[in-house]
Amino acid sequence: MNYQKRLLNAIPGGAHTYSRGFDQYPANAPQILTHGKGSYIFDSDANKYLDYGMALRAVNIGYAEDKIDNAAIAQIRYGNNLTRPSMVELEAAELLVELIDSVDMVKFTKNGSTAVSAAVKLARAYTGRDLVARCSDQPFFSFDDWFIGSTPIVKGIPQETIEKTKMFGYNDILSLERLISEFPGQIACVVLEAAATECPSVEDFKSGCCNQAVCTRPYQNSSENFLQQVEKLCKKHGIVFILDEMITGFRWDMKGAQHLYGVNPDISTFGKAMANGFSVACVAGKREIMELGSTEFLGRERVFLLSTTHGAEMCGLGAFVETMKFMQKNNVISHLWNYGNQLINLINDLATTHGIEENFKAGGVACSPYYSTLDQSGNNSLELRTLFSQEMIRQGVLMPWIALSYRHGKEELAVTERAIDQAFKVYRRALDEGVEKYLVGEVIKPVFRKFN
Repeated sequence: MNYQKRLLNAIPGGAHTYSRGFDQYPANAPQILTHGKGSYIFDSDANKYLDYGMALRAVNIGYAEDKIDNAAIAQIRYGNNLTRPSMVELEAAELLVELIDSVDMVKFTKNGSTAVSAAVKLARAYTGRDLVARCSDQPFFSFDDWFIGSTPIVKGIPQETIEKTKMFGYNDILSLERLISEFPGQIACVVLEAAATECPSVEDFKSGCCNQAVCTRPYQNSSENFLQQVEKLCKKHGIVFILDEMITGFRWDMKGAQHLYGVNPDISTFGKAMANGFSVACVAGKREIMELGSTEFLGRERVFLLSTTHGAEMCGLGAFVETMKFMQKNNVISHLWNYGNQLINLINDLATTHGIEENFKAGGVACSPYYSTLDQSGNNSLELRTLFSQEMIRQGVLMPWIALSYRHGKEELAVTERAIDQAFKVYRRALDEGVEKYLVGEVIKPVFRKFN
């Protein structure tokens, strides 16, 4: 059955997240999925795939984890969404405040875009300024206009909104300093992720990840790192420091990447791995800023912060509480770091064996690795990335990127090794003979492109 045609007929883009769309995968990718269990997913024809997409990084323990699912189901049976705040709403809020050192108050919502946009709104209200400085090297912060207006997809966004977002580079403190100098007293907030493909550099080392090719555990260094420099600049100029931990939170460390890197943001946002796939995100931060959205201070002008019917849905918050218990009991964070380090080494060793070490490279932060597909000139190649993904799918592995879970273990590493070994054989031939000879269907496309 052609599910793709039905999806495109009923849903713009064929999916509710653009990165799930048909144009992000090779032609032989499963068009639709029925369920997942552990680190595996299943399509409509009952084909089984080892998954490294893990629900766009939202699942960090495993699909359909019984203890977490049962905790969510228990909350459903309590009513799931009540007229006044629920017990689990308070429990979850107090748990997050206890876990994250920089957080005094928290407001839950259902997705990361809403949380980050709420953080920006708070920063503008707190400072009385309009401009947002966001990191240009990190791919996504929100579906709202303040962010999308800084991408090539500006259709439908007012010019004045586009002009209010400015950009700086990750691990490039001078670019942020220049921005602040260019717009003195106008920047409300700096928005960035703690880390993506590399850790924040320290003063003596301007590139690399923790001063190594691969980060196997963030360092504790006496020199200031990039994030600490950002924090200092923000304090000096009265700018709100917003750290987006949608991906890094509960993967880098139980207390967030901010704890490992030694920073104290004014506002943090969390989501993705908070509840092992259940819809939970939040904006959290210092009391003096978060209280702007409160209602108990008579006579104070207020900010209309998040007000969502389903923001504190009980099943998701029950899953969040149980996920935190599971992670602490089973040392999930350590597992992610160890497995990722093994996987990076495995990939690079196999690339060397096949003579493609200059054309396929794995690296980054070990708990969240990345891979690069490079052509003969050393440039990133979407054609080769599509080919690699295509060949991995032939071997029963879906690896659009690398997102790890607790249920990726020894057996899964062995399955991955066999799949990569076969994929690299084709990859090598494609480099020698031309990728078009081996590629079936269309090349995957960037999400942020102006035209389809």
